[in-house]
Amino acid sequence: MTGSPASQPANHRLSPALVTAVDTDPAVVGRLRAAGCVFAEEEARLLAAAAGSTEQLDTLVDQRVSGLPLEHILGWAEFCGLRIDVDAGVFVPRRRTEFLVRQGVLLLQASGQPFQLSDGAGLPVVVDLCCGSGAVGTALAALAGPVELHAADVDPAAVSCARRNILPLGGEVHEGDLYGPLPAGLRGRVDLLAVNAPYVPTAGIRTMPQEARLHEPRVSLDGGADGLDVQRRVADAAPQWLGPGGHLLIETSRRQAPQTVDLFLRNGLTARVASSKELDATVVIGALV
Repeated sequence: MTGSPASQPANHRLSPALVTAVDTDPAVVGRLRAAGCVFAEEEARLLAAAAGSTEQLDTLVDQRVSGLPLEHILGWAEFCGLRIDVDAGVFVPRRRTEFLVRQGVLLLQASGQPFQLSDGAGLPVVVDLCCGSGAVGTALAALAGPVELHAADVDPAAVSCARRNILPLGGEVHEGDLYGPLPAGLRGRVDLLAVNAPYVPTAGIRTMPQEARLHEPRVSLDGGADGLDVQRRVADAAPQWLGPGGHLLIETSRRQAPQTVDLFLRNGLTARVASSKELDATVVIGALV
């Protein structure tokens, strides 16, 4: 159950390393460009590589032109340089959320010093809450592992997808609402709680790009009247799950950041705002004191 601001389209430019070297048909590129695909040549190469025949390519292009997210057509999305499985109907990880991962990696690496574990032993305990496809947890484990990784989401389709991404890394994925499905043994032991909860205000859903509004689950987008409903619930219970010195990271918007900070402070957490102009990303980071 992950979310992004209304201004962010679901798909994003793929890095050259993940764009297959396949000749592009100018007619296909033209159709994609006419449909509003900014990176039409890259998308044409990816669709051609995924197609087994000319007829299948025509079908894939028709799907893309109709507004289906590229990632749902391909069955994967690029995130932090990784291929993340993304099923149709599952929230597509946004490039801006890579900033949330970067901040988590910095905390786990602790500027090159040994990570101070909350229980004094074992691996850092990382929880990807509202995990969607599990992109955040997968990237954290890949970039800063080894970790004891857990992820949770309320959407059964997202959980099924996240398991394909996270289980090969030795992690676990739990189905249910927020902290509800997490193992009780994690209480007071979580070192890093990374959360990309939905934070689009309900009234803003109608302004989102069609590919998100029509093809991603509402539960992954709608954050309630002010966009902060799920963030409130996350922050309220976070102190019960974080270990000593554990950190909570929540992606939010620049406009909503002051309210997100207030949620942290009300629940006895420190709070600071980190932002990236390059990715148009904002993350609030808090520590249990």
